Amino acid sequence: MKTSKVITIAWNGLVKNKLRSLLTMLGVIIGVAAVIIMIAISAGAEATIEEEITSLGSNLIFVQASFTRGGPGAQPSSGGLVYDDAFAIADEVSGVAGVVVEQSSSETVKASNNSIDGVSVLGSTEDLPSVRDINIAQGRYFTQQEIDRTQKVVVLGASLAEELFGEAPPVGQIVTVGTTKFTVIGVFAEKGLVGDVDYDARVYMPITVVFQKFTPSQFARMVGDRVRLIYVEVAEDANQDDVILQIELLLAKRHDVSLDEPDFSITTQQDIITTQEATTEAFRNLLAWVAAVSLIVGGIGIMNIMMVSVTERTREIGIRQSIGASPNDIRMQFLTEALLLSLVGGLIGVFVGVGGSWLFNLTGGMRTVIVPSSILLAFGSSAAVGIFFGYYPANNAAQLDPIEALRHE
Repeated sequence: MKTSKVITIAWNGLVKNKLRSLLTMLGVIIGVAAVIIMIAISAGAEATIEEEITSLGSNLIFVQASFTRGGPGAQPSSGGLVYDDAFAIADEVSGVAGVVVEQSSSETVKASNNSIDGVSVLGSTEDLPSVRDINIAQGRYFTQQEIDRTQKVVVLGASLAEELFGEAPPVGQIVTVGTTKFTVIGVFAEKGLVGDVDYDARVYMPITVVFQKFTPSQFARMVGDRVRLIYVEVAEDANQDDVILQIELLLAKRHDVSLDEPDFSITTQQDIITTQEATTEAFRNLLAWVAAVSLIVGGIGIMNIMMVSVTERTREIGIRQSIGASPNDIRMQFLTEALLLSLVGGLIGVFVGVGGSWLFNLTGGMRTVIVPSSILLAFGSSAAVGIFFGYYPANNAAQLDPIEALRHE
């Protein structure tokens, strides 16, 4: 029997019971859509994490203080990182394009008649705009001389400047941070929300001012101002591994520790991205397997309904056999019906999955990224399910005795 004839007969058999066919396909539709949506959610989370990490800047090395077992608020073990370590890295390590140290606080900021509580205050160094890839929209950023002299100048984030001064130009205005007055010398261009950090709602000032006014330490005169993290930007023509080795040797010497038991740790952006990718990949695989269960349930539904169909059409099978249909023709007819059920269900599931992913991205609180390979995987799986679960009923139909089939009521 010609393939086109087999497909026509199989299609007519499905169309005769439209509602039953649709309900049978429902499991496949849900399974295919679930696979696409779940992988899209996972890919969206992975893309968001990667963007957040890369938005910190490019070619970055993170030098972080190691902590004792006292918990997150504990002081670094003997030595730890201090502010002067950043200068040493910038001066003595070759291949470094910029070094940034940050110290944060939360204060009330006032300007004219406006007062905002709980504003994030970030003390930093002169390389912040280039290392963290933030542009100045108005005025300028503070210099190393202003940092060294602990001058009371600030640069405002875009939204904070607008909230404090409205349409008036902020540069040259006076703001009060905590109880200290500062002169606004610049405003950053909009950067937006990266992770949980709103870069546009911050006050940026020399790190020495933050050390002095907002996070003073009684041990600073003896050991230096403690810092938890130093950002090092590697020059484009430099070898990152060589720079890391230089930093390790320099800090080990400065802190009088061995490289086997350092009081600091060094990671790169790629290290963080790789770790996050491993986590999201495991999560994505879990979601895919959960969604695949729906496909298996849909396949069982196809097998069940095909068994019922074979029983209902036993006499029809006998008539076809009596006029010359071979067992293989009967097998192909019912296998094609099962395959059509899964393929049509898979196609509908693809549209539902793509549409659902788009709606999640548009209206939900989570980002989705549709992965083309997930569409092929889901659709191919639906075809495999149809063949696997449709073969047993089709084979049973092919093995029916023609005489017994004709006698069936």
